[in-house]
Amino acid sequence: MAKHLRITGLVQGVGFRDAMCREADRLGVTGWVRNCRDGAVEAIVDGEPHAIDTIVAWSRRGPRAARVDGVEISDAAGGYTSFDWRPTP
Repeated sequence: MAKHLRITGLVQGVGFRDAMCREADRLGVTGWVRNCRDGAVEAIVDGEPHAIDTIVAWSRRGPRAARVDGVEISDAAGGYTSFDWRPTP
């Protein structure tokens, strides 16, 4: 089952989306990632349970320049074929 992640802290302007795209590709995870207007990063991750657990754990720390304060996780609809970087809504 896919997961929706809402990541808060110092997560914009630090390469979080690029790094998450690389990590998703490495793990074979599909879905998307985007910045939110309130400074958070939002993502849908879909794939094998172990891969989802691994990218969720990665999102709790992010790239080196990030400071993650929290990650909210909820169930989401899956069915993606790639991992994309989406524009801010």
